[in-house]
Amino acid sequence: MKNKIKVGITGQAGFMGSHLFNFLGTKSEEIELINFERVFFENDDSLQNFVTSCDVIVHLAAMNRHEDPQVIYNINVGLVNKLTEACKTSNVSPKIIFSSSTQEEKDNLYGNSKKEGRQVLEQWATKNDGQVISLVIPNVFGPFGKPFYNSVVATFCHQVIQGDTPTIHNDGTVNLIYVNELSEVFYSEIISEEKKTEKKIVPHTASIKVSEILALLNSFKSDYVENGVVPNVPKDSFDINLFNTFTSFIPKSYFPRKFTKHEDNRGAFVEIMRAQTSGQSSYSTTVPNITRGNHYHTRKIERFAVISGKASIKWRKVNTEEVFEFILDGKAPAYVDMPIWFTHNITNIGDEELITLFWINEPYDSEDSDTYFEVV
Repeated sequence: MKNKIKVGITGQAGFMGSHLFNFLGTKSEEIELINFERVFFENDDSLQNFVTSCDVIVHLAAMNRHEDPQVIYNINVGLVNKLTEACKTSNVSPKIIFSSSTQEEKDNLYGNSKKEGRQVLEQWATKNDGQVISLVIPNVFGPFGKPFYNSVVATFCHQVIQGDTPTIHNDGTVNLIYVNELSEVFYSEIISEEKKTEKKIVPHTASIKVSEILALLNSFKSDYVENGVVPNVPKDSFDINLFNTFTSFIPKSYFPRKFTKHEDNRGAFVEIMRAQTSGQSSYSTTVPNITRGNHYHTRKIERFAVISGKASIKWRKVNTEEVFEFILDGKAPAYVDMPIWFTHNITNIGDEELITLFWINEPYDSEDSDTYFEVV
């Protein structure tokens, strides 16, 4: 049996780092994750123990924004120096995958910090029989980004959800890559058996005007937030990636959403789902005290609608501890949508059979189920 590749990620708690950590968690048959904490850079013993434990280090730790660009430069180059010194002191040569930027080609201190950091790593590799893959990465967007820091997409999502009016200063075309797609790129480099140091340009996967991004986000708010309609977001498209990014900014208090119940002398009628996209609908019955689910998705849009009985729906973001709970009762039919990267379940907490209708935006495919089991 082939040994697992031991992978550590500096900047594990950051935007790209947390996504990559979770993505690699779905590859547990091949990869063993080595935990990294920010304080390691302040403790020589901890950092040396970290580099000694890793076959591959993905170096993402960096500062992107600060009022003083010189601080950005000093920190980013300083982190690279600390990493290479730890490798030298420990006499180890793990493969290092370095996150650079298209800013390398521009005359600014952030771009210079990336360029010089790459050069320091390449010099270390040459002298110490190491390997460095430097990835020049375009603008990255995805769920859980930090507004006014990670990307214009994160900023616009936050502002649109808050009811603010975003300002477009320059309606240029931006080249983007979705964070899941970038994780795939890192994964390919991690498992690659090539033994050489090189700089690689990561191609963007979408090219779109800033005003077009904002128009899509405004349509998502109108369709989904205000009217409960899932927009037309085809699988493996920029639109679904942007939609899943957008919904990550919706407050948890948005759910559960009550349906409109129409009643007359014949009984009741409730519309469960309205969408501009095709999908798969199903239902389940669950006896009292039984739990279904305990899994998460990385791309799928999923709706749980309780139409009879009483249920507890729980969410927990992968690699966090906070659990969100929603109580739904078929006497007042309501739904909760499942965010990506949140493991979720549903439990019958009533005394009678629970009936739940499920809708998901793509039919189940056993070869590509996008379903990862983890207890809430």
